[in-house]
Amino acid sequence: MSQASVLIPRRRAFEFSTRALLLLLPASLLFIALLAIPMLMTGELSLHGFSAETSSVLETRSWHNYALVLLDPYYQTIFLRTLGLALAVTVGAVVLGVPEAYIIFRMRPRWRAFFLIMTLAPLLISAVVRTLGWSILLSQNGVVASLIGWLGLTNGSPQMLFSFWAVVIVLIHALVPLVILSVWTSLQGIDPQSCDAALSLGAGQMTVWRRVVLPQVLPGVLSGSLMTFALSASAFATPALIGGRRLKVAATAAYDEFLNTLNWPVGATIAVLLLLLNLLVIGVYGKLVERRIQRRLGR
Repeated sequence: MSQASVLIPRRRAFEFSTRALLLLLPASLLFIALLAIPMLMTGELSLHGFSAETSSVLETRSWHNYALVLLDPYYQTIFLRTLGLALAVTVGAVVLGVPEAYIIFRMRPRWRAFFLIMTLAPLLISAVVRTLGWSILLSQNGVVASLIGWLGLTNGSPQMLFSFWAVVIVLIHALVPLVILSVWTSLQGIDPQSCDAALSLGAGQMTVWRRVVLPQVLPGVLSGSLMTFALSASAFATPALIGGRRLKVAATAAYDEFLNTLNWPVGATIAVLLLLLNLLVIGVYGKLVERRIQRRLGR
């Protein structure tokens, strides 16, 4: 093989990489301008001091705000509640979304399109409108409370709003379409005849699901659960409207610090710690699931 024939593919690869970088440049600049720079400014703001007497930000810089938030039991409870909320929503969305995606995938094309559109409908509705609708359903005189009272499960009309599990239910309803979309993408690479072949060889439906389908859709489950965790941990509208003032999470606590007490440095500190918590959990979870997938595939 001549040296010229070796240099041509390398030159083409270099031209392709240069062209790809030029195509990515506008999106990268937009990302830096709209996300990276504001986050850096937020991190810098979190180091400033705060004067309670004048409600003003001081020029002094220290790690005092981080020590305050991390060591205060009040903020510790808020972050633990945020973590528990995100984990509960993620587990619920995966438990509901993965089987639903597989059932829709196995339907006939006509019914498949209809149920897929119905499943993704929550993504087409504003988060505030959707949450207000749930607040009506979960109110003391709402449909859910009336149904529970009619069934005799409780004495009188139960108070469903302003509770932890009410926020979990509403967030699962809002985020389970993301899990379905991610799993649906993975299901497109599965040959339905492989499932039929396993059934013809005597495997049951649960065995086919566990041994044939689930290992192939684990990447979709991983991506869907990561998006669900990140969005539920940073959710603001649903905890504020459904959870109320008493059920604070990190996003609503940061909002109160910014707009109610005007303590911007502490609010920025909560926002930075929430981002770091998200990145830590997503990184550890992604590594663990990736190793399990590689182990299943024999790599």
